[in-house]
Amino acid sequence: MSVKHVGVQEAQRLQVEDGYTYVDVRSVPEYQNGHPKGAQNVPLLLLNSETKQMQPNPEFLVVMQANYPTDAKLLVGCQVGGRSSRAAQVLAEAGYETVVNVKGGFGGYRNPATGEIVDEGWAPAGLPVEDGDSDDSGYKVLRQKANIATA
Repeated sequence: MSVKHVGVQEAQRLQVEDGYTYVDVRSVPEYQNGHPKGAQNVPLLLLNSETKQMQPNPEFLVVMQANYPTDAKLLVGCQVGGRSSRAAQVLAEAGYETVVNVKGGFGGYRNPATGEIVDEGWAPAGLPVEDGDSDDSGYKVLRQKANIATA
């Protein structure tokens, strides 16, 4: 199964007009500091409190499967597009049928050598943004739906 890649303008259109769910795979603090309006948070990576390094979230797929059926229409985004591309591939390999990676993610991607914008980000594009967690979109709530005990 291949993953489709779209820019933020097309992603917002899919979310608003076609009923896609935006899944933000950034860390919980990144998500809480600002995310696309209506996005839900299932981090691909989590901060290891001992090493202070990001490491794969062992519960990523379990939480996704508990909250979204394999026929769900999913937009997967992160900060610039790297984590979301990996997450979208994991989901496609797990049998998700309609997975779309959001190029540029929340903040946008610039060419490191030239500083030129390669993929526009959600926030810089002026698309609707919110912060914090709502009652049904934060990782804690989605994790509980997967019957994972809170550590």
